[in-house]
Amino acid sequence: MVRRRKSRRALSRRQRAVLIGISLIGTALLIWLDRDFVAPRWSALFSERQQDFAADMAKYHGRTFPVVQVIDGDTLCLDAADSTQPVTKVRLIGIDAPEIGGDESMYFAREATTFARHVVLDREITVYLDQQAGSRDRYGRLLAYLQLPDGRFLNEELLSQGFAYADTRFRHGYYQKYQQLEASARALKEGLWARVQPGQMPPWRQQKLAEPD
Repeated sequence: MVRRRKSRRALSRRQRAVLIGISLIGTALLIWLDRDFVAPRWSALFSERQQDFAADMAKYHGRTFPVVQVIDGDTLCLDAADSTQPVTKVRLIGIDAPEIGGDESMYFAREATTFARHVVLDREITVYLDQQAGSRDRYGRLLAYLQLPDGRFLNEELLSQGFAYADTRFRHGYYQKYQQLEASARALKEGLWARVQPGQMPPWRQQKLAEPD
């Protein structure tokens, strides 16, 4: 009986030693991966984004450019070369205007586009970037606030007059203010808010409305 107890006790100690050894090896492996693979990869990506933002700040922030094309209410082109492109495509920060798409245009897309064209096409506007939003979206478009010659911002005009939705998918420096501007336009039934139905809103907005409170 004594020998069996010793054997079991010895086996239990060996098992614990093996488990401890495996744990130490696993910990060492994770530390190595974090040091030699994960950390450098994310560090390089973060550094690259910082460099891109700094370059865009130097080129665009606070500078004035003519608007040469209005694609829709929240997307337009500036007369400034961007990488291999002859113009710089800009996506307005913090808003989502209905999109033009031929016969499949969204509700109030043509009205929003017409308004933007009337306000900025062939005019000089001043570009401002936002570090919180970043300087580029996933399509490579410049993210910006555009100031009109009279001091107003196109982003805010589109919101307050009911030509766009406050885009709550992405954070930026005026996140709360833009939601308030939309709320005011909605209460006054400005622009699209006079008759828009949930099914006519952008998919992300419809999804948000469907979410439980």
